[in-house]
Amino acid sequence: MKRTNEFEVVPQSDEDEELLRRLLDASAALWNEINYQRRTNFDDPDGDVWEIDEYRGRYGGTLGASTVQQIERKNREAWRSFFALREKGEANGKPGFWGNQDEGRELRTYIRNTSYSVEWGEYSRLEILVGQDLKDEYGLGHQERLRLKVRGDPNWNKYDKQGRLELYYDDVSETFRAFQPVTIDNSRLAQPLADETAALDIGANNIVACTTTTGEKYLYEGRDLFERFRETTQRIAELQSKLREGRYSSKQIDSLYRRRTRRRDHAQDALCRDLIERLHDQGISTVYVGDLTDVLETHWSVRTNAKLHNFWAFRRFIGRLADTAEEFGITVEVRTEAWTSQTCPNCGSSEGTTRHQDTLTCTCGFEGHADLVASETFLRRHQNSESSDWRTRHKVSRQRHETDVARPMARPVCLKWDSHDWLESPRSPRPNEEHTNPQVASVDSA
Repeated sequence: MKRTNEFEVVPQSDEDEELLRRLLDASAALWNEINYQRRTNFDDPDGDVWEIDEYRGRYGGTLGASTVQQIERKNREAWRSFFALREKGEANGKPGFWGNQDEGRELRTYIRNTSYSVEWGEYSRLEILVGQDLKDEYGLGHQERLRLKVRGDPNWNKYDKQGRLELYYDDVSETFRAFQPVTIDNSRLAQPLADETAALDIGANNIVACTTTTGEKYLYEGRDLFERFRETTQRIAELQSKLREGRYSSKQIDSLYRRRTRRRDHAQDALCRDLIERLHDQGISTVYVGDLTDVLETHWSVRTNAKLHNFWAFRRFIGRLADTAEEFGITVEVRTEAWTSQTCPNCGSSEGTTRHQDTLTCTCGFEGHADLVASETFLRRHQNSESSDWRTRHKVSRQRHETDVARPMARPVCLKWDSHDWLESPRSPRPNEEHTNPQVASVDSA
């Protein structure tokens, strides 16, 4: 299993920071030269994108031969990806440059797995190879590497194999950061504690609503998180409107884009970890996730589309959810969730229901939280999808309702994001507060 450690890198002195910046800047300059040559060859009918000059002689003294090789390889991978997307009709531009010398280059490098080492403990540290010219200039010994402090609590400080290290300067947080791919032996992974099932409904206002066959319900509220995302988006639009003709971005705009994405990704990554840990404790072995494609095609509201299209980053979220679930031996399956948000869990009707904001009501007397209702209906629909079609399962599920999916429901757990963690809200509704029909209250929790 492949995973990635992310951590902060801290130079131990001003001299070390200067050396590190020069290393990253030289890597950016090398990338730009290679990329310029490949773009030029691409535009030349007789050119060959894969034929480039030898750069080790010019950059090896600063970066080291192995790092020059990794920059070349990373650029080659970017171009291969470009051609693969081009064949599918999805390419939106040739690989770009890492800034420029006048306006500032993007400080980034890639270091071969044998050219660095990380030690975790009370005094965690990273050691990386640098070119001999920089060693001589900064007084490092012939076999010595640049030693840097490490901050962070990686999930995988014990691994079988480390991959190529990505090291960059984050100008939003003004810190150096690193990504370390690692390979983990599958024998170290956890296993499901039972064979229970859960279903997730992905929404615009509530990020995730979850129902499990153990009777648990979780609701991750997303209004505050999206408002911050929207405010940053509006600020970006304001700055873009003030750009002089011919310009499409600026350092400030790029910084806001990165900050917006990082905040969203941090919240979603933390949600995946929090939810999967809860589900593992409940003995969940399979998680069904609603395919957001159905929702994206049916919503027309400009505000809702902004939440679903721009904020969600559905593929990334599903990837992170599946990766986190894999650590606990849990399987994630993406299934259609069409009509689950309009189906009454009491009578099965979708024609007599009305949704208003977070509430779903039905002419049969049912009233409940719409997203939690959708996750419960979604769970029933797909729990035995491999054995029969939906119409047959729906009739059977009505008969098996109390013994199969909807055991007596615990109080739904509502969680809110505080910019660092998902915290349980003391105002989580009780099951009997979710229904107006007393005949349903003891069984269903919307």
